[in-house]
Amino acid sequence: MVRFKLDPSNPLTLFAAAAAALDAMTDEEITAAALSDPDNPPWTEEELERGVSARRVREIRARSGLTQPAFADAYHINLGRLRDLEQGRTRADSAMLAYLAVIDEAPETVKKALLRA
Repeated sequence: MVRFKLDPSNPLTLFAAAAAALDAMTDEEITAAALSDPDNPPWTEEELERGVSARRVREIRARSGLTQPAFADAYHINLGRLRDLEQGRTRADSAMLAYLAVIDEAPETVKKALLRA
């Protein structure tokens, strides 16, 4: 497997033939084609909620500038749980989302509180 990172300043583009075929389709045809793709079924409401939750968790950690292990260690979050949350395997409950919001707003205060605990 080859891993690469997408460069936001240089987004991927479609081949000319694929772009022309897509441009020729109506919105209804595009939707029908997407729904009929067995390799890419539409998300259920639960999957969508997990994806939104995962993005929020990843964004908060990314703003901290910490790696997953460092973030988990600094804020006493189980590393496996953090990975599951960020990858959308599980959904953050309201308590975890509240805790992450506090970390995002006042990371040093949280660290001080955890040291006293």
